Amino acid sequence: MTVINDIFVMKSKVFSGEQSLKKLAEIHGTKACIVSDQMMEKLGYLGQVVDLLQSGGISTSVYTGVKPDPSVSIVAEALQVYWESGADVLLALGGGSVIDTAKGVLYFARQYALEKDEPFVKPSFVAIPSTSGTGSEVTDFSVITAGGDKMVIVDNFIAPDIAILDSTLTKQLPNKIVVDTGMDVLTHALEAYVSTKATDFTDALAEKAVQLVFAHLETLYHDPADAEARDRVQNASCMAGMAFTNAGLGIIHSMSHAFGGTFHIAHGRVNSLLLEVVMEYNANLGGKTIDRVCERYARLASLLHLPARTAREGTVSLIQAIGKLKRSIGIENGIRELGVDQDAFNEALSRMARNAMADRCTPTSPRQPTEEELEHIYRKSF
Repeated sequence: MTVINDIFVMKSKVFSGEQSLKKLAEIHGTKACIVSDQMMEKLGYLGQVVDLLQSGGISTSVYTGVKPDPSVSIVAEALQVYWESGADVLLALGGGSVIDTAKGVLYFARQYALEKDEPFVKPSFVAIPSTSGTGSEVTDFSVITAGGDKMVIVDNFIAPDIAILDSTLTKQLPNKIVVDTGMDVLTHALEAYVSTKATDFTDALAEKAVQLVFAHLETLYHDPADAEARDRVQNASCMAGMAFTNAGLGIIHSMSHAFGGTFHIAHGRVNSLLLEVVMEYNANLGGKTIDRVCERYARLASLLHLPARTAREGTVSLIQAIGKLKRSIGIENGIRELGVDQDAFNEALSRMARNAMADRCTPTSPRQPTEEELEHIYRKSF
């Protein structure tokens, strides 16, 4: 694998551990625009954030209209609140959809100023994740739905300045979300590890994230009250985010974006159902020669103490271990089990493959696919 990326950027200052939310009282600013959702308000976390900011002398304006897979119209609503607030702090409180929305606000606010040839003073951007999956609190990626398709924005300008990882915010997550977000973490790490832009720095983060997921996700699934497992999975999410914001992702995410925009299934769940099939494709297990990707997967297998006497054995061991993990946390055996209609799937197949080919995540895939190959992967995952 040829490394073509010799830059590693870590823009976000990260505070972690229980009670790290209290760091909000030390944030510099006068007015904050908070982007969140109704669940954060209902659970009382939004009130805590408002109180902490106000204790530090910062007034607040709040937008709680974020929905899963945020649309351009939701971003526009949040943008209006931001403009009217005159905020010098932009704060995202919630899951990946909330943080993506806040990133969209920042991105389009600057674009509007550029088009109008007006100055734009960037607010301090604080991200507080309530799930352990997207790593969005440290990435320069945002996914916004436009016209039924998912649009990926990649711009270092939208990476948060401060990330606060307080795992107490993830205590009340339903098991389904624990699973979806946890598998998203694993996918981020695996894709960053075999990306064409992987480096020693991203490798270290991806390797640790994979180890933490395997060590703690099943525990968290069975016992959401386990504080250590919550902390470790949240740390894994952030590490994987640091890895992929520098190394990029691959076709699992490209295909998941296209599929999710069509059938509106949780992103992490779709990733998990594509994962093993894409890994087999990336490693070219059906070929006669040992691919470098195969050797990379085998390295991970070795770190997880799985059989890896050869690169091929290590790759197969890793794929089998992922399958075992998925079964232990209740993930379906294929897309069909999600209730997706076969005819609707077949009808959408070519469009999804075409959209995945054009996705921003595809260029860093270790093996560049054709549309026909992507369709084959979709079918095999069904």
